[in-house]
Amino acid sequence: MQLAIDGEVLQHSNTRELVFKIPELIEYISSITPLLPGDIVSTGTPFGVGLGRNPKRWLQPGETVTITIEGLGELINPVVGA
Repeated sequence: MQLAIDGEVLQHSNTRELVFKIPELIEYISSITPLLPGDIVSTGTPFGVGLGRNPKRWLQPGETVTITIEGLGELINPVVGA
């Protein structure tokens, strides 16, 4: 999985590196609530998050965030101001 902001790759990792494995997350969540098509399961973040950078890196209006998971596809979101 990879995260890029305006084409600059800031996070690149693999689901093997997750603390909680995907099957465990799905099992736990589905024991609490039914999972339906379109539901999103948030797994946390790999190394490279903006808060942990020096200097810190925050999203800015006008940027585009692209999340890519090999074999699954891309999720592309524009950043807008409040």
